[in-house]
Amino acid sequence: MTLRTKKKAVAIVLALWVFGHPPSLFAQGPEALYRDLCAQCHGRDRTGGLGPALLPESVERLRLPNVVDVIAKGRLATQMPAFAGQLTPEQITSLAQWLKTAPAEIPEFTLATMRATHWSKPVLPLDGPKDGGDRWNRFVVVEQGDHHLTVLDGERFQVLARLRTHYAVHGGPKFSPDGRFVTVASRDGWVEKFDLWALEKVAEIRVAVNTRNVAVSSDGCYVAVANTLPETLVILDSNLAPIKILPGQSLDRKEHSRLSAVYDAPPRKSFIVAFKEMPELWEVSYDEAAEPVFDGLVHDHKMAEGLAVPGFLHPKRTRLPAVLDDFFFAPGYRNLIGASRSGESFVVNLDVRQAIASLPLEGMPHLGSGITFEYAGRRVMATTNLRRAELSVIDLDRWALVKSVPLCGPGFFVRSHEKSRYLFVDSMMAPNCRDTLTVIDKTTLEVVKTLRPKPGKTFAHVEFTADGRYALASVMEPAPDGALLVIDTESLEVVREIPAHKPIGKYNAWNKVHRSEGTSW
Repeated sequence: MTLRTKKKAVAIVLALWVFGHPPSLFAQGPEALYRDLCAQCHGRDRTGGLGPALLPESVERLRLPNVVDVIAKGRLATQMPAFAGQLTPEQITSLAQWLKTAPAEIPEFTLATMRATHWSKPVLPLDGPKDGGDRWNRFVVVEQGDHHLTVLDGERFQVLARLRTHYAVHGGPKFSPDGRFVTVASRDGWVEKFDLWALEKVAEIRVAVNTRNVAVSSDGCYVAVANTLPETLVILDSNLAPIKILPGQSLDRKEHSRLSAVYDAPPRKSFIVAFKEMPELWEVSYDEAAEPVFDGLVHDHKMAEGLAVPGFLHPKRTRLPAVLDDFFFAPGYRNLIGASRSGESFVVNLDVRQAIASLPLEGMPHLGSGITFEYAGRRVMATTNLRRAELSVIDLDRWALVKSVPLCGPGFFVRSHEKSRYLFVDSMMAPNCRDTLTVIDKTTLEVVKTLRPKPGKTFAHVEFTADGRYALASVMEPAPDGALLVIDTESLEVVREIPAHKPIGKYNAWNKVHRSEGTSW
């Protein structure tokens, strides 16, 4: 090898070491940059995957400087990295401009096109799980590393099956009332239903380019899917066949918005829906005997006059003081605690359909992961905050702050169990302590221990066994570093390690169906 060749080889190796990408990347145009940097998360055709779709419709609310800023700096509370250290300002601007242009074709989602993707198979007549295990104390583990659902026995901690899913399942699996079936949604709009007793997939359908999450009705008859592109709420039957599409727009059609979340409210027999850009909340009843809905905004009686429609699968609209991006149900489901990205937090009463109180929560509370428990004879809620290193504990009778518990960094998930003395908080988005779990005593609201079993590895998302005896936490790393760690909830020691492929979440059938006070719903 000549000296000149050696120098060239060293330069290539140095470029790879510094940038982590082939040197040819930096001489390519925006399409090539997208392919090499973005497609893995956002899809080869820009229609979404682990990350949202990056089409003109999905980024139209962001001005070009904002898109540039997101590419350069990343995004808070997401897995979007910062590329300022890898790309030049000119390349970032070029990529942002390209994302504002339309691709050759964008999929359309009508009832007909959805039906064309629908598949289902007959359900086996079973009285219980084929494996003979406990029908309730089993976990569904979302393994993002190789796109599988793992069904895990919660008694023996044995893997019962690994079921292949579509790309980037997200938003939390939802169980049927008997715990037999679980429904999941992928970022790119696929909804799938799995039989946890027969250990097989039984139905699937694609309803959108980009989906936020799903909810299953308390009677198991309906599935609601919240989408960001197109901006729709899609109602499916229990077999995932499409029934209805509700556009995410105001009654006068002057406002439209991506949907941020949909959740089931069992005592009300309805789905509750929030939006990312529209200051409106929907309650969509799945009770066929629901009272008629005056399809107008609650504070505009002239608009509502004479517009009564059947209440079944039709939105009852409530105007809000601000856009509600995240929310949590107080026990009883009459009151909903909401938070906006602008920093406002307030309580909405679903019966009178208006905000009734504000909350002393600054920053960006992560209410979707909140839990309730008894403290000093009162029912309280605990929530993390994506911008503040604290756990906020709120009195649910007085809507007052009881205590702020300091954390090592902004928290993400908080979990507990009614039979456990402790609650666990992860800080998976905090660079300085993403590898820790903070353990807090529910009787004193004091930190009693910090768990850090895998230094440098993201450690997050606790879920308890049905009896509360053990807690499972994820080491959210690709194989071979990914794992589920089983924690004894009395000694707070790790007692078992189960290999996993980047397990981003795990969900216990009993806790979810029976609404354990220590888990989000």
